[in-house]
Amino acid sequence: MSQISPAALRGAVDLSTLRNRPAAPAEGAAAAPGVVDVVVDATDESFGEILEISRTVPVVVDLWAEWCGPCKQLSPIIEKVTRELEGRVLLAKVDVDANPQLAQGFRAQSIPMVVALIAGQPVPMFTGAVPEAQVREVFAKLLQLAAENGVTGTLAVDGGAVRDVEGPAEPELPPLHAEAYAAIEAGDYPAAIVAYEKALAEDPRDEEAAAGLGQVRLLARVQTLDLQSARAAAAAAPLDVQAQFDVADLDLAGGHVDDAFGRLLDLFAQLPADERAPVRERLVELFGLIGASDPRVAAARNRLTSLLF
Repeated sequence: MSQISPAALRGAVDLSTLRNRPAAPAEGAAAAPGVVDVVVDATDESFGEILEISRTVPVVVDLWAEWCGPCKQLSPIIEKVTRELEGRVLLAKVDVDANPQLAQGFRAQSIPMVVALIAGQPVPMFTGAVPEAQVREVFAKLLQLAAENGVTGTLAVDGGAVRDVEGPAEPELPPLHAEAYAAIEAGDYPAAIVAYEKALAEDPRDEEAAAGLGQVRLLARVQTLDLQSARAAAAAAPLDVQAQFDVADLDLAGGHVDDAFGRLLDLFAQLPADERAPVRERLVELFGLIGASDPRVAAARNRLTSLLF
């Protein structure tokens, strides 16, 4: 992303129904109201306060859902970068399933979707999973834009220095899982894949390793893809399996689950029986990323079964 501008989302975002705001802070105020942490869960009911805080520090809004695999890869990166900024940015996490009013206000047609607020005005950041280097680049531009608009405060967290809120200690990760997480944070997806594959070799029933492997394989595949070029290649060669795989991966990473499934199911239906196996395998892999309980997976499985018999 070379440029971000609040004007880009005007008309695309409607936050008017969420502005239950208290009185504006005094002009020139240096610190926002005290908050518990620099990462908070935002709800339909609490978003008025979030909008108010955006007058003092930029607020990054992460729209996600529990079923969204790419969200689970992107959100920890955004949290990490936010905490490193020590109160210069607030991260507001929005579960779109639990907060339909916010999802509608931001017109979140696909997730993960990340938008910022500067003085109550929306600023586009990115949609879909992106690497840490790009997250850092966009955050830097966001802070520059905030400064240009006079939003240069610092959060007073918990009445004092910025710190993490202590909660119940998380269970220690198995060594190979920890190795995979460290590799993901470093952007070394091949190393993460190797670590998860080793974990599955040790325990084929390790569901967390299977899910992590699928997610990091997806991130590795889309890392170097260009959406416009991939779509052009797929349109030019409707039966080119790799070309269709590329677009389906990009769609899934961007939260367009039905589009990804539909593309691969259409391809499966058109291919000769002896060429279908790779497409079926890729569909099963993507089903695992979204989760068996998701109704879109159930519908796609049903269509795949009907095409098999």
